[in-house]
Amino acid sequence: MPEFTWRPANEATDADVEAVFEAGGARKCRCQGLKVPGWIWRDTTQEQRDTALVEQTACGTGGPTSGLIGYVDGEPAGWVAVEPRENYPRIWSRRQPWMRMDPDREGVWSVTCFVVRKGHRRAGLMYELAAATVAYGERVGARVLEGYPTEPADGKTVIWDEASVGLLQVFLDAGYEVVATPTLRRRVVRKELARG
Repeated sequence: MPEFTWRPANEATDADVEAVFEAGGARKCRCQGLKVPGWIWRDTTQEQRDTALVEQTACGTGGPTSGLIGYVDGEPAGWVAVEPRENYPRIWSRRQPWMRMDPDREGVWSVTCFVVRKGHRRAGLMYELAAATVAYGERVGARVLEGYPTEPADGKTVIWDEASVGLLQVFLDAGYEVVATPTLRRRVVRKELARG
């Protein structure tokens, strides 16, 4: 069985992060979709997104950081974005109330994006990354973790852009619970880590 390990991105190297983000849609987005106030493709350049990811992951520093890197047998293979909800300006700029539930609650950390490197897909890595968010949340003192996954209709395939927010079953297996169903396919899930 392959061995899965993870570490906060600031404890990884820039090369590890780049290895995960080098292909597919993640190469262009760089996990900035909810980090910029406006529309990512109109209001940022590729260079700005590249620079932002490097700054946010803060590799080789004491942090803070913007996510976790997952490894399979020591090889960087996946990414999950997890950090305080207030670090996502676009969550707060949206009008949908489900994107900003309990706006005054402290200690809410958002899990917004998953990236699985080509060659490691369809092997359960997203499940491992979701479980890692719980261990990490407990380590950093988050009170609640919140995700915004999609639940695909039976028999329907999911494209990368939809799966990047995570799939509902992935979160459920990590101990999250559904707290809102704002659309036919979108769910809001939470994992309570401490009373608050």
